[in-house]
Order: sequence, then structure tokens, then C-alpha cells
Amino acid sequence: MSETELLALTAAPRRYGWHATLKAPFTLRNGVNLQTLREAVQSLAQELAGFDMPQLQATCLDDFLALVPQGNCDALNAVAQACVTELHPLAAPLSPAELQRRRKANLSPEQDALLVRWGYPYVMEYYRFHCSLTGSLRSVKAQQVQALQDAAQAWFGTLPRCRFDSLALFAEPTPGADMVLVEQMRLKS
Repeated sequence: MSETELLALTAAPRRYGWHATLKAPFTLRNGVNLQTLREAVQSLAQELAGFDMPQLQATCLDDFLALVPQGNCDALNAVAQACVTELHPLAAPLSPAELQRRRKANLSPEQDALLVRWGYPYVMEYYRFHCSLTGSLRSVKAQQVQALQDAAQAWFGTLPRCRFDSLALFAEPTPGADMVLVEQMRLKS
């Protein structure tokens, strides 16, 4: 695989920076500003305790490659659920166009209900912590996908166990622009 092809396959996750989404991107509700959101995330971070992450493994999820924790993910899922429920009151309702776009994903009735309630269908019991490594691999041959997965596991498999000790708030300055870090907030020790 050429460097150009690899850059194309990793363009989507590079736009967001290497991360794991806990609360899907959202537009602020009318009357809510960035400072209010920052204070809410800071308050949430002060309520949550840090913990050691399960070991990460390169895995194919749907049509992309990601690092996925192996083992008990209860602590990760609890943090994600807290982010969804605690920050959702600050989010604007989804527009009809956004609802329609999200519904193209062939959602189950339960996922559609989560989309309507929380603004995203892959929350609560459908949440899966992951750090995306590529965008869609649909156009890539299975042999190349396996080679990418093997290379990612060889590269990331030697990482020491990580500590989950902070929340990060990102913003998208303009639609389609790269995400930028607003602030990283430490969890309580």
C-alpha cells in the first residue's frame, strides 16, 4: 500500500485527532455558550475517578480499523453514559436533516429511539469505546485490510496499559474543519 493510499485511508480520523468519542459532536442549544459547556465538562470531570484502561487491540469495526479495549469495559461505559446524560441538556435538538441523515444507517428501533432521545444512536447499551485508526475500508481488498490490522497491532500492541485520567473538550471551528482541543480536564484521583 502506498503512502498516498494510507494517507487517504487515515484522513477521517486525522481530522478529529486521535481520540475516543464519549459524547458525539453536537451543536450548543440556544442560550448556551462555550463557557457554560466548559464548566459542565469540568464539573463532570471532578465527579469521575480515573482508572486503568483494559489493553487495546487493533480490530475491524464495521468498515474501519480501530483500537478497542479487551476485557471489562464497565468503567469506560459508565464514563461515556455520564457524558451523554450530563451534557445532553446543553445540546440543540437535531435538525430534521440531521435526523434523516443519521437514519440512513439502517438503525434498529432501539437505536432510533436513542437517536431521538440523546442525539446519537450508538449510546448506552450500543456504545463501544474505540480509537479510530482509519476511515472506511469498504474499497480495500480483504488481504490489505488484514495487513493493515496486523501492522496496527504490531505497532500499538506494545503500548503499556493506559490510564484514563481526563476528559477533553473539542470544537469544530467551522463545518468540516479539523477539530481543535479547547481544554483537557483531569478526573479526580
